[in-house]
Amino acid sequence: MEQPTKICKTKDGRSATLRPVKESDAKDILAAVKSVIESGVYIQKERPKTLDEEIHFIREMKEKDNMYMAVELEGKAVGIARVLRGELEMKKHTGLFRTWLSSTAQGQGLGKEILSYTLDWCRLHKLHKLCLTVFSSNEIAIKLYEKKGFTVEGIQKEQALLNGQYEDEIHMGYFFN
Repeated sequence: MEQPTKICKTKDGRSATLRPVKESDAKDILAAVKSVIESGVYIQKERPKTLDEEIHFIREMKEKDNMYMAVELEGKAVGIARVLRGELEMKKHTGLFRTWLSSTAQGQGLGKEILSYTLDWCRLHKLHKLCLTVFSSNEIAIKLYEKKGFTVEGIQKEQALLNGQYEDEIHMGYFFN
């Protein structure tokens, strides 16, 4: 089932496109993820993939009918969102949500658009539950998730060390029934 494309406006009036990732986005994704990793917060990666690894990942996500969406701003992929569906039969009704935006795209209202797009995709694919984790200091994201209907399911205390500070990792879930 093909993912839809969605056009939206940023807070500063630019046009952003939320659409399925294409292999041609791989270089932009790698450049953007590098900048997010260098910021040292809110991403669970220590290095960008290689170009070949990213292209392989894009293909694998399509083959498994997972969601892999790009946020395109001014002709470049500046962020992503993805839903990894449960691979075991007993977990096929669930998805794990991951997202990030480069600093150039943050604070523009795109998080809300990404989340709406993602929840629509999950409904279309008949998921029962969407899960995510978020660091406790990411208050903007936590408020957005709660506003959209996610609930806290658990907290792993001091689960990550970010910029010299221990951070709790909050597990959240959204149910579609």
